[in-house]
Amino acid sequence: MMNNWNGFWGWGMGVGFIFMLLFWGFIILGIAALIRWLMTQSSGREAHEKSPLEIVQERYARGEIDRDEYEQKKRDLAP
Repeated sequence: MMNNWNGFWGWGMGVGFIFMLLFWGFIILGIAALIRWLMTQSSGREAHEKSPLEIVQERYARGEIDRDEYEQKKRDLAP
């Protein structure tokens, strides 16, 4: 009686090896994604919100608004 591994002729070990690599690859990617998500969650809580004046200053620095509009918004936002 010839042993041919139930008709796989040796392919069973190769397929098993591929599934093992896929399994561990997904585990490692899952852990990396979890760590990345946890890091973004922790940094999001500590970041302060920008004041309206800071936002106007950034827009002026980027050139989105001109000097007249910047001065007007700065006066509007002054306490």
